[in-house]
Amino acid sequence: MIHTTSRVLVSDLRQHVGQTVSISGWVNTHRLQRKMQFILVRDHTGTAQVTHKRGGDGDAIEVELEHLAIESAVRITGRVVDNPIVKLGGLEIIPESVEVVNRAEGPLPIDEHTGLEQRLDWRFLDVRRRPAAQLLFAVQTTLEQAMREYAYGQGCTEMHTPKLMGTASESGAEVFKLGYFDRSAYLAQSPQFFKQMAISAGVDRVFEIGPVFRAEPSFTSRHATEFTGVDVELAWITDVEDVMAFEEQMLAHAIARVAEVHGESIQETYGLEVVAPTTPFPRITMAEAQKVLRAKGWDPEGMKEDLDPEGERGIAAHMREQVGHEFVFITHYPTSIRPFYHMRPAGQPDVTLSFDLLWKGLEVTTGAQREHRYDVLLKQAAEKGMSTEPLQDYLNAFRFGCPPHGGLGMGLGRVLMVMLGLDSIREATFLFRGPNRLTP
Repeated sequence: MIHTTSRVLVSDLRQHVGQTVSISGWVNTHRLQRKMQFILVRDHTGTAQVTHKRGGDGDAIEVELEHLAIESAVRITGRVVDNPIVKLGGLEIIPESVEVVNRAEGPLPIDEHTGLEQRLDWRFLDVRRRPAAQLLFAVQTTLEQAMREYAYGQGCTEMHTPKLMGTASESGAEVFKLGYFDRSAYLAQSPQFFKQMAISAGVDRVFEIGPVFRAEPSFTSRHATEFTGVDVELAWITDVEDVMAFEEQMLAHAIARVAEVHGESIQETYGLEVVAPTTPFPRITMAEAQKVLRAKGWDPEGMKEDLDPEGERGIAAHMREQVGHEFVFITHYPTSIRPFYHMRPAGQPDVTLSFDLLWKGLEVTTGAQREHRYDVLLKQAAEKGMSTEPLQDYLNAFRFGCPPHGGLGMGLGRVLMVMLGLDSIREATFLFRGPNRLTP
């Protein structure tokens, strides 16, 4: 007789000792002995041992268990029994019925020794078989939820901006071009211009968590061609300091929440302690950062305007030694390597009121105060040799009373990557997209 019992999660079995329950999951491993059959069944909350004593001829359960393929999806109904020698929670299930919902083919295309690229080819199996990957998405969910919570608490409105654009945004570089009926369209490489339009629309504080596209042929461990951006724009700011303060508070709040909800699991799975950072984060100007690095032998020719990854790691290590902080804002980037819409301080045309945020030496955010004066924007675009015609819709937002504002764009995958000590952004994304990868 099959008991029609509702599903119980493996993590809740302790509450059902002595009862008949149904568990649903995947066959993790099986050990088939002469007198006994042991099957480990895994769901997203844990793994349970199913123990069956062979009954010989006419034992339907014995037959089912004998032929179970690893990773088959099964529903097993049986009695939950206390057994202190079982490693998995001191419990086992004595099966009364076994239903194979979907039999897995064999052999499996990946195992624990498979390299990253092949694991990405079979990402659904990779995620299913590794608790560490499952934990990543639970952490991502909590992180996003806490960021939203902070933003809502600060009076932000969540906006959804278009990802299709009629003109190539910003500089026209690094955009994907696609056919759009009888003309061309481009995938947005940032919600930047649309966020600024929302500010001009009188939406006081704006944020968005959504896809960003970059046509960069970069094969590094920290680049992707499509990623999730956390974007914020704040109106009526006094200066760029307001934007940095918002970000450090948002991150401190979100990281504290992750530590509270997943701290133990992260420690167990990744061997890392997640600690909420203290605020304010340290700040250093780009000029100071370069001075510090050059004194240590970085960029001996003195030619680099920007920090390369080595420079970013170097300045992060320096700040950790000096002030013991994992985060550092690098501020006042040179005008030559920042977009035309970054504001410049009065009387200092060669620097911008902008910043990058590094966490443990990896750049996770770029932000700035934006130039909100129409005439200044025209002048700065002209200086960079840009034609203002394709930018007219954007520039119009500054002609009718746009307030001072600033904002930031943060890479969600990079934050997760640093938080969990992952080697590559490929691991911090469900289905990675890069120059050589458009599947699965």
